[in-house]
Amino acid sequence: MLDQNRHWGRKTEEIYKNAGLGEPSPRGDRPAIVVVDLTRGFTEPDYPSGADLTEVVRATAHLCDVAREHGVPIVYTKIAYSQAEAEGGSVAWLKKAPGFRVLRDGSQEVEFDPRLTVTADDHIITKKGASAFFGTPLAAVLTALRRDTVIACGATTSGCVRATVVDAVQSGFGVLVPRECVGDRAEGPHEASLFDINAKYGDVLDLSSTLDYLETLQSDAIR
Repeated sequence: MLDQNRHWGRKTEEIYKNAGLGEPSPRGDRPAIVVVDLTRGFTEPDYPSGADLTEVVRATAHLCDVAREHGVPIVYTKIAYSQAEAEGGSVAWLKKAPGFRVLRDGSQEVEFDPRLTVTADDHIITKKGASAFFGTPLAAVLTALRRDTVIACGATTSGCVRATVVDAVQSGFGVLVPRECVGDRAEGPHEASLFDINAKYGDVLDLSSTLDYLETLQSDAIR
């Protein structure tokens, strides 16, 4: 199990514990993996909107491989805008973050990182905002699949991952976030967001603990 005190001060942990925060997130026996925006525009440093998320991609790919062996469904999300959305002023977020205008339909930036394995059995959702739930069918997909727990991976920790986690718990799902499977452009926002997620919205744990959780699942309960 992850020793959170390696990353966050003991005094801060105590303050939050005294406030009644940081209790374990519910873990059901029917999880889904939600991989948030591991597209080239976020995972490759040569793109202005990206960073080197090689290790995050590698860890997420491994988690997804194991999840498939256990019959756990995988949902991949991407951000992609049409010409009209990117330049026409209809997406308010792009006024605050104009660097995301490069995430155009059909561009290399919105291709999934080639180091991931995306199969015909996986669900793919295109979104226009930070949360994978906002304005998308994600909640309906997870409900139709009778999922009770979201394992959230992807980029960025302080942006789309955090927004997705908040909406997941507000939609009634337990949330797990494998630390090795999320990444950001800078360490400060990354760590602050993991702390906030762990305190209020889901459990931040290491990849090995997530894999152990998958190993406990019964195949007849997953499908």
